[in-house]
Amino acid sequence: MTSPLHHSAYRIWFQQLMAEMENSSLTEFPRKTGMNNLTYNSPILLIEGTNVPHRFIYPVFALLLVTYLIILITNIGVMLLIMMDRSLQQPMYLLFFSLSFNDVLGNTLSIPRLMVDVVSTVKSITYPGCVSQAFFTHTYATSCHTVMMIMAFDRYVAICHPLRYTSIMTPTMVAKLTVSAWSTSIMLVTILLGLTVRLTRCRSVIAQACNNPSLYKLSCQDVTINNIYGLTYSVVILGLSIGSVAFTYFRILASCVSRKNKELNRKAVQTCSTHLLLYMVMLWSGFFIVISDRVQILKVS
Repeated sequence: MTSPLHHSAYRIWFQQLMAEMENSSLTEFPRKTGMNNLTYNSPILLIEGTNVPHRFIYPVFALLLVTYLIILITNIGVMLLIMMDRSLQQPMYLLFFSLSFNDVLGNTLSIPRLMVDVVSTVKSITYPGCVSQAFFTHTYATSCHTVMMIMAFDRYVAICHPLRYTSIMTPTMVAKLTVSAWSTSIMLVTILLGLTVRLTRCRSVIAQACNNPSLYKLSCQDVTINNIYGLTYSVVILGLSIGSVAFTYFRILASCVSRKNKELNRKAVQTCSTHLLLYMVMLWSGFFIVISDRVQILKVS
C-alpha cells in the first residue's frame, strides 16, 4: 500500500510531466526527459477552465448537485407520469417524453463530470472518455433541436388541421419522426467527431470542457475542414430549427387571425406557450455555446 507522500510525489511529477509536454516541442521533450519512446498520444488529458476558488468549491458542488437532482426528479417524474397515464399517451406528450429522456441523458453525462472536476486537485480525463463525453453532449444538443422541430409540426397540425390530427400524427408517425430525429443527430455528430479523432495530437490540455472544438485544438495539424464542417453543422441545425419553428408559428398565427375564433386563439396560446418558452431557452443557450466556441478558436489562432 502506498503512503500519502507517494501519492503527493506522483501528483507533482504528473503535473510537471504534463506541463513539460504542453510547453516543449515534439523533438525537445524526449531529449529533456530521456524517454525516447514517449509520444503525445498519451491517453491522459488535463482539463483547465474549471478552477474554482477554494472557499467556493463546496457551495458550487452543492449547487451543481441540487441542480442535477432537480433535473433528474422533474424529468423522470414527467416520464413516469406519461407512462402510467394512458390519457397522456398522445403525440405531444410522447414527444415530451423523448425530450425529458434526452435531458436526463445529456445532463447525466455532463453535470456529474463537472462536479468531479470542481473538487479534484488534478483535473484529468482519458482521451477516449473525453471523445465519448463530447459525442453524447453534441448528440444531446442536436436532438433537442430536432425533437423541438417535430413538436412545432405537431402543434401546427393540432391547431391548423384539428380534424386531420389523429390521422396524421399517428403513433407510428410519431415513432418514425422520433427515430429520424435521433438518427440524424447521431449521424451528424459521428461525422463531426470522426473528422476530429483522425488528427494527431500535440497538446494535452483541454480548455473548458470536452467538446469538438476543444478536442481538435489538441492537434497542430490543419483543422480547416473541422472548422468548416463544425460551422456548417451549427448553422444548418440552428437554421433549420429556427426556420421550421418560425414557419409553423407563422401559420398558426395566420390561422388564428383568419378564423377570428376566441376559443381557437385561447387553445393556441395554451398549447404553444410551453413549447415556445422551452425553445427560446434552448435556442439562446445554443447561441451562447456556439459563440463562445468560436471566440476560443479565434483566441487560439
